[in-house]
Amino acid sequence: MTVMHILEIPDAGLRAVAEPVPQVDDAVRTLIDDMFDTMYDAHGIGLAATQVGVAKRVVVIDLQEGEDADGKPVRDPKAFVNPEILWLSDELSKYNEGCLSIPEQYAEVERPARCRVSWLDRDGGAHEEEMDGLLATCMQHEIDHLNGVLFIDHISRLKRDMIVKKLNKARRAA
Repeated sequence: MTVMHILEIPDAGLRAVAEPVPQVDDAVRTLIDDMFDTMYDAHGIGLAATQVGVAKRVVVIDLQEGEDADGKPVRDPKAFVNPEILWLSDELSKYNEGCLSIPEQYAEVERPARCRVSWLDRDGGAHEEEMDGLLATCMQHEIDHLNGVLFIDHISRLKRDMIVKKLNKARRAA
Protein backbone atom coordinates (compact mmCIF):
# COMPACT_ATOMS: atom_id res chain seq x y z
CA MET A 1 0.00 0.00 0.00
CA THR A 2 1.41 3.34 -1.05
CA VAL A 3 -0.31 6.46 0.17
CA MET A 4 0.76 9.43 -1.90
CA HIS A 5 0.90 13.08 -0.82
CA ILE A 6 -2.23 15.00 -1.85
CA LEU A 7 -1.53 18.52 -3.10
CA GLU A 8 -3.57 21.27 -1.46
CA ILE A 9 -4.36 24.78 -2.61
CA PRO A 10 -2.56 27.00 -3.43
CA ASP A 11 -0.08 24.41 -4.85
CA ALA A 12 0.53 25.30 -8.52
CA GLY A 13 0.48 21.59 -9.43
CA LEU A 14 -3.30 21.65 -9.03
CA ARG A 15 -3.48 24.02 -12.03
CA ALA A 16 -1.44 21.71 -14.28
CA VAL A 17 -3.20 20.30 -17.33
CA ALA A 18 -2.66 16.55 -17.45
CA GLU A 19 -1.19 14.81 -20.50
CA PRO A 20 -2.95 11.84 -22.14
CA VAL A 21 -1.64 8.40 -21.20
CA PRO A 22 -0.14 6.91 -24.39
CA GLN A 23 -0.45 3.30 -23.21
CA VAL A 24 -1.95 1.55 -20.20
CA ASP A 25 1.00 -0.40 -18.79
CA ASP A 26 2.21 -1.68 -15.42
CA ALA A 27 3.35 1.82 -14.38
CA VAL A 28 -0.16 3.18 -14.98
CA ARG A 29 -1.73 0.26 -13.11
CA THR A 30 0.63 0.91 -10.16
CA LEU A 31 -0.37 4.59 -10.24
CA ILE A 32 -4.05 3.56 -10.19
CA ASP A 33 -3.49 1.24 -7.21
CA ASP A 34 -1.56 3.92 -5.32
CA MET A 35 -4.27 6.47 -6.08
CA PHE A 36 -6.94 4.14 -4.66
CA ASP A 37 -4.83 3.61 -1.51
CA THR A 38 -4.44 7.39 -1.19
CA MET A 39 -8.14 8.12 -1.80
CA TYR A 40 -9.32 5.51 0.71
CA ASP A 41 -6.79 6.68 3.30
CA ALA A 42 -8.12 10.25 2.93
CA HIS A 43 -11.77 9.08 3.03
CA GLY A 44 -12.51 10.49 -0.42
CA ILE A 45 -14.72 9.26 -3.25
CA GLY A 46 -12.61 10.48 -6.18
CA LEU A 47 -9.05 11.43 -6.98
CA ALA A 48 -7.30 12.75 -10.09
CA ALA A 49 -3.62 12.09 -10.77
CA THR A 50 -2.90 15.83 -10.79
CA GLN A 51 -3.93 15.92 -7.12
CA VAL A 52 -0.97 13.68 -6.29
CA GLY A 53 1.44 15.60 -8.50
CA VAL A 54 1.24 13.32 -11.55
CA ALA A 55 0.26 15.18 -14.72
CA LYS A 56 -1.38 12.18 -16.42
CA ARG A 57 -5.04 11.80 -17.38
CA VAL A 58 -5.96 9.20 -14.74
CA VAL A 59 -8.93 9.29 -12.36
CA VAL A 60 -10.13 6.87 -9.69
CA ILE A 61 -13.64 6.92 -8.23
CA ASP A 62 -15.43 4.84 -5.62
CA LEU A 63 -18.70 6.32 -4.42
CA GLN A 64 -18.81 3.67 -1.65
CA GLU A 65 -22.59 3.64 -1.68
CA GLY A 66 -24.40 1.20 0.55
CA GLU A 67 -23.10 -0.72 3.54
CA ASP A 68 -22.18 -4.33 4.16
CA ALA A 69 -23.44 -6.47 7.07
CA ASP A 70 -20.84 -4.86 9.37
CA GLY A 71 -21.94 -1.32 8.45
CA LYS A 72 -18.83 -0.62 6.37
CA PRO A 73 -19.15 1.13 2.98
CA VAL A 74 -19.34 -1.24 0.02
CA ARG A 75 -16.35 -0.60 -2.23
CA ASP A 76 -16.80 -0.44 -5.99
CA PRO A 77 -13.51 0.98 -7.31
CA LYS A 78 -13.48 2.33 -10.86
CA ALA A 79 -10.40 3.55 -12.75
CA PHE A 80 -10.60 5.88 -15.74
CA VAL A 81 -7.61 6.45 -18.03
CA ASN A 82 -7.88 9.32 -20.52
CA PRO A 83 -11.50 10.08 -19.56
CA GLU A 84 -13.22 12.44 -21.96
CA ILE A 85 -16.63 14.07 -21.67
CA LEU A 86 -18.47 13.52 -24.94
CA TRP A 87 -21.78 15.12 -23.99
CA LEU A 88 -23.35 17.13 -21.16
CA SER A 89 -27.08 17.40 -20.47
CA ASP A 90 -28.87 20.73 -20.52
CA GLU A 91 -30.53 19.72 -17.25
CA LEU A 92 -28.54 20.90 -14.24
CA SER A 93 -28.18 19.58 -10.71
CA LYS A 94 -26.63 21.01 -7.55
CA TYR A 95 -24.38 19.13 -5.18
CA ASN A 96 -22.52 20.22 -2.07
CA GLU A 97 -18.99 19.43 -3.30
CA GLY A 98 -15.81 19.01 -1.34
CA CYS A 99 -12.28 18.16 -2.42
CA LEU A 100 -9.30 16.39 -0.88
CA SER A 101 -7.14 19.27 -2.17
CA ILE A 102 -9.30 21.80 -0.30
CA PRO A 103 -9.79 19.86 2.96
CA GLU A 104 -12.93 20.24 5.06
CA GLN A 105 -14.39 22.95 2.78
CA TYR A 106 -17.62 22.54 0.85
CA ALA A 107 -19.79 24.57 -1.50
CA GLU A 108 -22.87 23.99 -3.60
CA VAL A 109 -21.86 23.62 -7.25
CA GLU A 110 -24.23 23.48 -10.21
CA ARG A 111 -23.22 21.10 -13.01
CA PRO A 112 -24.94 19.19 -15.81
CA ALA A 113 -27.05 16.40 -14.30
CA ARG A 114 -25.86 13.81 -16.82
CA CYS A 115 -22.81 13.29 -18.97
CA ARG A 116 -21.52 10.77 -21.49
CA VAL A 117 -17.89 9.81 -20.93
CA SER A 118 -15.37 7.66 -22.80
CA TRP A 119 -12.26 6.16 -21.14
CA LEU A 120 -9.85 3.26 -20.98
CA ASP A 121 -9.91 0.85 -18.04
CA ARG A 122 -6.88 -0.44 -16.12
CA ASP A 123 -6.34 -3.09 -18.83
CA GLY A 124 -6.58 -0.63 -21.73
CA GLY A 125 -10.14 -1.64 -22.70
CA ALA A 126 -12.27 1.15 -24.20
CA HIS A 127 -15.58 2.14 -22.57
CA GLU A 128 -18.31 4.71 -23.07
CA GLU A 129 -21.17 5.34 -20.65
CA GLU A 130 -23.84 7.87 -19.81
CA MET A 131 -23.59 8.79 -16.14
CA ASP A 132 -26.01 10.55 -13.83
CA GLY A 133 -26.40 11.44 -10.16
CA LEU A 134 -23.36 11.51 -7.91
CA LEU A 135 -21.24 9.58 -10.44
CA ALA A 136 -21.81 12.28 -13.10
CA THR A 137 -20.96 15.03 -10.60
CA CYS A 138 -17.84 13.23 -9.38
CA MET A 139 -16.65 12.47 -12.92
CA GLN A 140 -17.03 16.10 -13.99
CA HIS A 141 -15.23 17.24 -10.80
CA GLU A 142 -12.29 14.87 -11.42
CA ILE A 143 -11.99 15.68 -15.14
CA ASP A 144 -11.93 19.35 -14.12
CA HIS A 145 -8.85 18.50 -12.02
CA LEU A 146 -7.17 17.01 -15.09
CA ASN A 147 -7.76 20.36 -16.80
CA GLY A 148 -6.40 22.43 -13.91
CA VAL A 149 -9.86 23.48 -12.69
CA LEU A 150 -11.04 23.28 -9.05
CA PHE A 151 -14.62 23.13 -7.79
CA ILE A 152 -14.18 26.58 -6.24
CA ASP A 153 -13.73 27.95 -9.77
CA HIS A 154 -17.44 27.21 -10.31
CA ILE A 155 -18.67 29.41 -7.44
CA SER A 156 -18.76 33.14 -6.87
CA ARG A 157 -15.58 35.00 -6.02
CA LEU A 158 -17.06 35.93 -2.62
CA LYS A 159 -17.76 32.28 -1.71
CA ARG A 160 -14.36 31.21 -3.07
CA ASP A 161 -12.58 33.84 -0.96
CA MET A 162 -14.52 32.74 2.13
CA ILE A 163 -13.47 29.11 1.60
CA VAL A 164 -9.81 30.05 1.17
CA LYS A 165 -9.92 32.23 4.32
CA LYS A 166 -11.52 29.39 6.34
CA LEU A 167 -8.91 26.94 5.08
CA ASN A 168 -6.03 29.31 5.92
CA LYS A 169 -7.49 29.91 9.39
CA ALA A 170 -7.75 26.16 10.00
CA ARG A 171 -4.15 25.68 8.87
CA ARG A 172 -2.90 28.37 11.25
CA ALA A 173 -4.83 26.81 14.13
CA ALA A 174 -3.35 23.36 13.44
